[in-house]
Amino acid sequence: MAEELLVEKYGKITGHLTPSLLLVAFLSSFGSSMLYGFNLAVVNSPAQYIKEFYNETLTEEYGWETDEESLTVLYSLTVSIFAIGGMTGALLVGRLVTTYGRLADQPTLSCWCFWDTNLCNVFTVLTIYFLILLSTGISLSVVPMYLGEIAPKNLRGFLGLVPSIHICMGVFIAQVLGLGELLGKEEHWPLLLSLVVFPTMVQLLLLPWFPESPRYLLIEKGNVHGTIAALKWYRTKGNIQAEVEEMQEEQRSLTSIETISVCGLLKDRCVRWQVITIIVVNIGMQLSGIDAIWFYTNDIFKDAGIPEPHIQYTTVGTGAIEVISGMLGCFTIERLGRRPLMIGGFLFMGVCCAGITVSVLLQPHLIIMRYVSVACVVGIIAGFCIGPAGVPFLITAELFKQSHRPAAYTVAGCLNWLSNFTIGFLFPFLEMDMGPYCYLIFCVICLGVALYTTIIIPETRNKTFMEISQMFASRNNILEDELTSNGHLKMSMMNGYGTLGHGDST
Repeated sequence: MAEELLVEKYGKITGHLTPSLLLVAFLSSFGSSMLYGFNLAVVNSPAQYIKEFYNETLTEEYGWETDEESLTVLYSLTVSIFAIGGMTGALLVGRLVTTYGRLADQPTLSCWCFWDTNLCNVFTVLTIYFLILLSTGISLSVVPMYLGEIAPKNLRGFLGLVPSIHICMGVFIAQVLGLGELLGKEEHWPLLLSLVVFPTMVQLLLLPWFPESPRYLLIEKGNVHGTIAALKWYRTKGNIQAEVEEMQEEQRSLTSIETISVCGLLKDRCVRWQVITIIVVNIGMQLSGIDAIWFYTNDIFKDAGIPEPHIQYTTVGTGAIEVISGMLGCFTIERLGRRPLMIGGFLFMGVCCAGITVSVLLQPHLIIMRYVSVACVVGIIAGFCIGPAGVPFLITAELFKQSHRPAAYTVAGCLNWLSNFTIGFLFPFLEMDMGPYCYLIFCVICLGVALYTTIIIPETRNKTFMEISQMFASRNNILEDELTSNGHLKMSMMNGYGTLGHGDST
């Protein structure tokens, strides 16, 4: 019986970091966020080999003569198709998580795709790469949503940034494996791109053993027994009663238990500023210049005057700094809050972007400026991983109630990937046309997002989803009774826990 599972008295919603919470956070991120980071950086080391492969196959199979500009376009397409696949996956998130739940949509689908390039041509490689990234795009949105829903409010920030650590780890692993002494050789680049299959298989085997999101089970499915059992699975201590009642309060505030569409989200004036916020932070996250740094690190270091044999080791060093910075953000977010990490991260990135422009311009006159340029690249990466890498995904879960959250992740994911595509495809041409001045564009964007965060976004640390909605109510010109209106649902209490009942407001 469900009532036998729930015995704590009503009190504050607190939670402890249990082994099951930590394990599911790492496992779900291992097969999704880490693959995202891996794919961001994996095409960097074998860039020249990929271009040569394209040149050979186009010449042999189609008789097309290619020049350097055509190869640059094809390589840019390879980099940017990463975002097209991810954006397509993000478009499917809303419907998938509503129909099948959060947990069922996390395992990614990968295949051993590039092992034998003799069986592939340019279009085969691009197609298979697109399909892998399609599944990555789904998981990258679902994982933060799932972790945000299973975490107690006092641990939501920490668990919400676990995926960002795995993104940094994925980048670092790709950089290490891309070394010339390992898989960074011409004959090994297909294997390097195929390694995504291993974390995917681990996730497919283990993740189905974990319970579904308690909020999904209660608010969308009305499964009180399953909700309490899931909470008990994730909480060895804490007040289960208080969490269930907080979910019921959120459910009472919904005008309908139906998940709204993207169009409904964009038209709903009750969440106008929340929508504007996720638009700004997700576009700003990608247009901050970080993707240009990740995709073209080797080229940037080469232009900075780093000797070519040393570039790959410098790149690996930046990857290590990413992991350290990501862990720093993860372990300080519950103490400092979301806003300081966002504001500080974007401000630091903006300063470093301006620093790259100045240092590159002064390199012909001052040799030391090449080291300043490298330091600025490292600063951009560190500033990004401390806060902007993970907080936008986290606050997308925090700013919306259950009915709006899937649509919000669809919007955020599409904008995120679209911006990723834009930078990945256009940056080589921006750099050719504008030289070092192209980084001033990123500087302005970073400073703009930092200013927006300072003025508009409230601190959501240790707040329930209902409390966060109420914080935006005055800005959205919403009256308090509209927030607490239960519309089509009412809750009744029975034997110390909530059960669903349909009827009029009470």
